[in-house]
Amino acid sequence: MNPSPDAADPDSASAAYRYHLLRAATERFRCNIPALSEPQRAEAEHQARKTYDLERRVLDSTEAQTVVVPDTQLHRAYLEIRQRYADPQELKTDLARNGLTVAQLRQALWRELVFDAVLKRIGANVTSASDAEAQQYYDQHPERFTTPEQRRARHILITINEGYAENSRDAARMRIAAIAADLNDSIDTLQQAFIEQARRHSECPTAMDGGQLGILTQGTLYPALDAALFALAEGALSGVLESDLGFHLILCETIHPARALCFQDVQEQIRQALTQRRITTCQRTWLAGLGRVI
Repeated sequence: MNPSPDAADPDSASAAYRYHLLRAATERFRCNIPALSEPQRAEAEHQARKTYDLERRVLDSTEAQTVVVPDTQLHRAYLEIRQRYADPQELKTDLARNGLTVAQLRQALWRELVFDAVLKRIGANVTSASDAEAQQYYDQHPERFTTPEQRRARHILITINEGYAENSRDAARMRIAAIAADLNDSIDTLQQAFIEQARRHSECPTAMDGGQLGILTQGTLYPALDAALFALAEGALSGVLESDLGFHLILCETIHPARALCFQDVQEQIRQALTQRRITTCQRTWLAGLGRVI
């Protein structure tokens, strides 16, 4: 086992604990330790104490005593962080701002790698889920293995911008209404007419592709557009719609109904998920045996 840094009391200013505090600050609040407000600092410290204590107990376990972290693996972990900075000095400065040095960072990364290696070793004892178990899960949860209804759509956008006369609210509304009228007069050739109108008038980048939005599921577009699209019949044109961008027309080209996925398509995905659930349960049980229930 590689030489370990001192496992100091988490309430002290130990480098190992401070690294956990920095990680909590960046993950939760996207800022360095000095930039934390008092409530944020309290929350980050609470999280850091938990993760530091868990890491310390794992590193003190019997299983951790035989773990060896290759220097190359440690260096790769360090480089992943180093590459986020313009140069080594910028990294040193940022670390110093948080009360850490490069050496202490490397020690903290070593601890993380040992922690991960131990949990991976614990999880390796788990038997993988069988195909029969995957089939049983599939049969018991059919609602989880369906693709939602999807629709292929096009749209035309006229933006609202009071700084330009032609895009004032009233002018934009009149322009989109005129386009809608032209399209309603071309009902027999609606798709081609829509493509031409989109290329000529739409103020969205999709105009170059005839207003093509692609295949969409519910919840993708602005609420008003989304509701209108999924209420349209196949091949139908919406009325004038409004979003934060301006006024729209939506064409529902095709409807792809929801469908059930066959077992063969999801068999391996289910098996892996069931196996991972077993691994997580095994790891939690082992961690609870170290002194505290996780």
